[in-house]
Amino acid sequence: MKIGLFKKVAGVVLGGVATALAAVAPAHVTAAEPIKIGAVLPFSGGVELYGEQAKLGLELAAADINAAGGILGRPVVLVFRDDGTRPQIAAEAARKAVEEDGVLAVVGPITSQNLDAIVPVMASHRTPLLYATNYEGGQCSRYMFALNTVPNQELDSLLPYMTKTFGGDYFLIGADRDWPHRMFDAAEPLIAKLGGKVVGKRYTLGAEKDFATLADQLAASKAKVLLYALKGDGMGFIPYASDRGLFKTTTVAFLGLTEADLKAFGGKVDNIYAAVPFVVASDDPKARAFAAKARAKAGPDKAVSNYVETHYNTLFAVKAALEKAGKVDKEALTDALEGITFDSPGGPVTIGKDHHAILDMFLAKTQGPQLVEVQALGAVAPKSGCAR
Repeated sequence: MKIGLFKKVAGVVLGGVATALAAVAPAHVTAAEPIKIGAVLPFSGGVELYGEQAKLGLELAAADINAAGGILGRPVVLVFRDDGTRPQIAAEAARKAVEEDGVLAVVGPITSQNLDAIVPVMASHRTPLLYATNYEGGQCSRYMFALNTVPNQELDSLLPYMTKTFGGDYFLIGADRDWPHRMFDAAEPLIAKLGGKVVGKRYTLGAEKDFATLADQLAASKAKVLLYALKGDGMGFIPYASDRGLFKTTTVAFLGLTEADLKAFGGKVDNIYAAVPFVVASDDPKARAFAAKARAKAGPDKAVSNYVETHYNTLFAVKAALEKAGKVDKEALTDALEGITFDSPGGPVTIGKDHHAILDMFLAKTQGPQLVEVQALGAVAPKSGCAR
């Protein structure tokens, strides 16, 4: 491989939708044409926290790839567009990334609604989409690739541990949206199979400020485990319930938990459990080195979460696939992504024939302001809902 010297590209912002050519390469010049990767992520609209986590991971990956000579001798350039946390904006941002920015592939978005909006755009433009957020599964397209968890990858490891350790009576609280409904639909038969039972279930809009009624219902249920899938304002229920003393007898299993969420707990709610594809506070040397690099780039006031690692992995999936294909081409990239295995800070990742990832999973729990590893769970295959 010829190692080139790369051109640094300045960032720009256009109107209400941000487009940035990220400065991710050494400040030297080469004639090699860059490989443009689009990133359609929320930088406004309510879930900017996760968009920034994804951006951090992508920038780290591009810098590492470029420092090692790029992909097939060509530098990687990131093109960011804001999806506004709104489906219509996301679809238009994805279209512009392909038609105006000329990207080879797109990474993103974060929310399931925006994913639903973007997938058909990518299919119509025959452009690969790499999705690195945990979701409900079922997105089955030639051009869609998922590099985070689907329900069974969290639940099949988390629920047996919670049932065995804390008891089988579950209270379920989730946002009244597709992902929590699908997570609970998968959880309930598994709880029954484990010999447990659901003693209560509530869906909320996630905008509640008064949690008294919900806390009363949880207390009255005498549940041993609270299975929780409610972010946004709903995160405030956790410290409220803790202050009420509810977690003396009930333990939380939190679905989709990331380190970026922990600030909402004020560092005072320990022993909330989650199954995650990466633990930032891991003692593994490779994971520790990655986390240190991410923290250094993020700065002291910014969280570093497993979303940073999963989005970092997307560019290394592209790198492995293009090097397998031996050329930079959308259809060749799409073909080569299927079945590819590459290394990541959290362990090997394999993208299966269903375009979903076999991931090393970890049981973790909150300890002060961070998640700490409880148990390495090994590789867990996805039940994606996509037959190929």
